[in-house]
Amino acid sequence: MRFGFRSLKWRIAAWTALILLSMQIGALLLFAQIGRTSALAEVGIQLDTGNRVFARLIDQRSAQLAQAARVLAADYGFRDALLSRDRATIESALDNHGSRIGAALMLLIGLDGRVIGAHPPRPDAIELGTVRSLIDEAGKEGGANGFQFLDGALYQVVVVPVRAPVAVAWVVIGFPADEVFVQDLKRLTGLEVSLKFESAAQAQAMIASTLALALQPALLHTPSLESMELDSVEYAGRVHVIEADDTGRVTAVLQLSLARALQPWNKLYRDWTGLSIAATLLMLLASVWVGRTIASPVTRLAQFARRVEGGDYAAPPRSESGDEIAQLADAFGVMTDAIASREARISELAYCDALTGLPNRVRFMAWLEQSLQAVQLSGQPLALLSFDIDRFKLINDTLGHGFGDRVLHEVGQRLLALELSGDAGCGCGGRDDEDERAPMRSATARLGGDEFAVLLPAADLAAALTVAERVANALEQPMNVQGQLVDLRASIGIALYPQHATDAAELIRCADVAMYKAKRGIDGVEVYDPAHHERNAARLSLLTELRQAVEGHELVLFYQPKYAFQASDELHVEALVRWIHPQRGFISPMDFIPFAEQTGYIRTITHWVMNESIRQCAQWQRSGRKVHIGLNLSARDLLQPELPAQFCALLERHACRADWITLEITESAVLDDPAKALANLEHLRATGCRLSIDDYGTGYSSLSYVRQMPVQELKIDRSFVMNLITQPDDEIIVRSTIELAHNMGLTVTAEGVETEAVLQRLAELGCDLAQGYFICRPLGVAELETWLQTSPWARAGHHQRALADETQPD
Repeated sequence: MRFGFRSLKWRIAAWTALILLSMQIGALLLFAQIGRTSALAEVGIQLDTGNRVFARLIDQRSAQLAQAARVLAADYGFRDALLSRDRATIESALDNHGSRIGAALMLLIGLDGRVIGAHPPRPDAIELGTVRSLIDEAGKEGGANGFQFLDGALYQVVVVPVRAPVAVAWVVIGFPADEVFVQDLKRLTGLEVSLKFESAAQAQAMIASTLALALQPALLHTPSLESMELDSVEYAGRVHVIEADDTGRVTAVLQLSLARALQPWNKLYRDWTGLSIAATLLMLLASVWVGRTIASPVTRLAQFARRVEGGDYAAPPRSESGDEIAQLADAFGVMTDAIASREARISELAYCDALTGLPNRVRFMAWLEQSLQAVQLSGQPLALLSFDIDRFKLINDTLGHGFGDRVLHEVGQRLLALELSGDAGCGCGGRDDEDERAPMRSATARLGGDEFAVLLPAADLAAALTVAERVANALEQPMNVQGQLVDLRASIGIALYPQHATDAAELIRCADVAMYKAKRGIDGVEVYDPAHHERNAARLSLLTELRQAVEGHELVLFYQPKYAFQASDELHVEALVRWIHPQRGFISPMDFIPFAEQTGYIRTITHWVMNESIRQCAQWQRSGRKVHIGLNLSARDLLQPELPAQFCALLERHACRADWITLEITESAVLDDPAKALANLEHLRATGCRLSIDDYGTGYSSLSYVRQMPVQELKIDRSFVMNLITQPDDEIIVRSTIELAHNMGLTVTAEGVETEAVLQRLAELGCDLAQGYFICRPLGVAELETWLQTSPWARAGHHQRALADETQPD
């Protein structure tokens, strides 16, 4: 038997016992809390009842004393003796009456406050103390009672007048508030009764108490009399003030021990504790038995599972119990049979592409690794071809993925027919011993999607090019798929060992780089050139640095002026972004703008350009210069829903008028998503800015969209303007465009003006603005200010004046 929590049966026993023990402990704590709460409630009820009984007893005793005093004061003989000053008769009457009612003190006090008679007789004078206040009260009310101190002892005192017929004396009867008094109250109320006196002048003093003498000092020093602990015994209490005046206060403390109230609950608590212990032990034994019952079959099944892991699929021994464990064992037997039958199929599919019948990437990579090891030992070369089908996405999008799968199947059959592999089929069902024969064998595989590869051990570049030509010719033959003729073309990249790479991953990467280079060419076959990778890496590095350029203020704006053929005091410029790299220097926009558009980072650059252009325009306006700034928007920018709101926010931030800003867009930007683009253009036009169609004439649907676009300007592409003088067709296009734009109420700007002859011809054709290197190259802000001061082209209409000067006679 194995002990420890790693064993299932002991974990079952331990958790079961822990759960039961937690429940029992919780129940015990709950019972203790309930018992104490109930006992406190019961004690509270008894205290409240005892307090009311105590108050009633005090009142009744006072009433009895007052009645006894009135009987004595009304006695004829007693009043006669008082009037005759018969002291012996007075004292005898006081003695008889006091003995009859059990009074401890009988006094007859004259109106002058002197004691006329007393019982028991006293040789010395009696200090009346605060009794005089009761006499004054009795004079007003006809009687008074209360607890007063006489000769240092506390008495319950009653004062009544002796009338003949007016008050001639006062009868004072007192009963001591001593141990006998509090014991009587305890018998009547069932509570512990303690009388104590407290005043500001002296410490608290115990007058009388039913508590044990040893507990009385603790009672005097207990801060809370409602709940206290005396000699490890809990008491609950109530405080009853029975007398209070300027000299101090007499209070009665009524107490009741909690021990009696808790006694039945303590018994229940002890009984439940014993029952819990017995139940826990019993459950522990039961859980051990249950754990062994469950764990033993599970242990046997675990041993069987380990055998299955090692490849032994023999069914587990059947259990004779017929319970759920036996059913589980039978299910294991059925499962292992299914696993055994599927393992062969899985082994086959793990290395074979089911669609084409070719080896898959996993098998191909294994062959490539083994072939590289072999050629490294033999010193022979090795070639790798990587190719995919051009425009295959168009086939999927147009004819569906099912049709695309049939095309890939046909491609696989054609590759198998070329017999480029050492075997005619997949060869995927073999085991490791077959893999040992794989090295130094040609192989064709489908790597994924429409991507394929051919491994050519012991092949140089010439052999690789021959195989690439065979593959290209085989795939270019028209395919008849479901009655549909399909023309395919493959782009093939070639990488060689050891010239290009020495490991499998790097060799495939080199072949892929060459394949993508082949896609951009016309031959369809490309051999890897390290320069391809270096250019790609440089561009990728450049794109990474571009993200830092915006934050590092490496981007700057240049402004290229436009020449206005009509005289005006306003200047038109186009904002062009430039990148001044701290190490590489000036970087052409053609080297980073296309990549920024592909990755979407163009949005950040456009926002920066808009912010800088609007800021500069506002600054020129404040300095008195009337400068219109045009800036370019890409297709990605135009399709942003938030573009109009961003543009308005920048105008408000820099306090710039919108009509001084011209946003230039290309036709292709609208063609990507016409509905969304035109909606954004309407929103931008509503801001008050000007809109211009850039590179007009290079699109495919110019006229159909120009009439829908809310633009104010057309910019004729430089390809038509540069050869305006030498190419008559270009002049026809330019003249027609100018006439069309003017008929539509649009301004025309000609780009690419490189010669004065072109500028003069544009003036004759009625062009509005001209832009090109002949007028001015893009300038920084400082250089532009200088150009405005010194260049004759900065003054609108200069060219017309120059022409006019040339026509004047000498």
